[in-house]
Amino acid sequence: MRMMVKLRPPFSASAIGFMFLLVVFHCIVPTIAMMDPLDFLALQSIRKGLDDLPGSNFFSSWDFTSDPCNFAGVYCDGDKVIALNLGDPRAGSPGLTGRLDPAIGKLSSLAEFTVVPGRIIGSLPLTLSQCKNLRFLAVSRNFLSGGIPASLGQLRSLQTLDLSYNQLTGEIPRTIGTLPGLSNVILCHNRLSGSVPSFASQTLTRLDLKHNDLSGSLSPSSLPPSLQYLSLSWNRLTGPLDRLLTQLDRLNYLDVSMNQFTGTVPGRVFTFPITNLQLQRNSFSGPVQPVDQVTITTVDLSYNRLSGQISPMFSTVQNLYLNNNRFTGQVPGSFVDRLLAASIQTLYLQHNYLTGIEINPTAEIPLSSSLCLQYNCMVPPVQTPCPLKAGKQKARPTTQCVEWKG
Repeated sequence: MRMMVKLRPPFSASAIGFMFLLVVFHCIVPTIAMMDPLDFLALQSIRKGLDDLPGSNFFSSWDFTSDPCNFAGVYCDGDKVIALNLGDPRAGSPGLTGRLDPAIGKLSSLAEFTVVPGRIIGSLPLTLSQCKNLRFLAVSRNFLSGGIPASLGQLRSLQTLDLSYNQLTGEIPRTIGTLPGLSNVILCHNRLSGSVPSFASQTLTRLDLKHNDLSGSLSPSSLPPSLQYLSLSWNRLTGPLDRLLTQLDRLNYLDVSMNQFTGTVPGRVFTFPITNLQLQRNSFSGPVQPVDQVTITTVDLSYNRLSGQISPMFSTVQNLYLNNNRFTGQVPGSFVDRLLAASIQTLYLQHNYLTGIEINPTAEIPLSSSLCLQYNCMVPPVQTPCPLKAGKQKARPTTQCVEWKG
């Protein structure tokens, strides 16, 4: 007797499709599950608070049906997010708009957080202080408002803090100054007020606080000797700087212009490895005596109350601005020699009380050099173009010269 065997029909198209989806599901779910659930939810919240500005497609890769560790700007170590760089880093990117969601504090292993320039508004989330491993925090050139959270002082690993070019207000928290490993603090171009805190970090190399509304004075121990870059310009800071500056002998950039600093300018500051020294528009007074020949490219001491004779040690400076002070006496002959040799590019001496300069009236000033002698206690022996704000008067009134000399 022959046994009949019933063969199964081949799979239908719908069955094959179902099996394919099942395989895909099993592939995707374990992949997503690789990321810590808290980190996964935090990224979703962060994404909901932000959008691409027109012309930006940064978030096009943020598809939460795939592995978030492959998203643009997301970097993982195992199942944890360790770096979050929001926005296209290429120059000219339009950036992002929206607000920073407090859920960022759930990224417990986050070591680096940056946002490219854009139109992000609102305040800096207080929850950032929960990211205990955070070493690099940079959200610059956006529209952040409100104050800098004092709780950032809990980030004991923080090395770089860059919140520049925003609309931040209030004081710089004292807690920021206590962070032991700070290397860079960049808070320029905001609306910060109050005094400059003391910084305890002995690794701090860059401090940029220019273009704020800071006031008060700086104590000699407020800044560490490790500083190499210091910019405090365009504030309302007061008091003497001589003792503090003497200790900062590693500086290669110094700009404290546009403040109300007083006291003398220490001669030692001219020996620092600086290429550009900006001390203009303050209330520094007294004589200025460099201890050696000055090798700084540009020295701007204009618009102060400096007095005494001009030191010949300044004759090696390429661009020297001593105008609008109270200098007296003759201009050293070494200046004339270097000016005629085109070694000096800019020599502004106008609006002082200088009484003479030994230069032949027929001497030709090189086209690459600028000399201004207007409004001193002498008639300039050579006619050279001066900046418009120097005025049209060639010499200072005799009465002023007599009174100043007396």
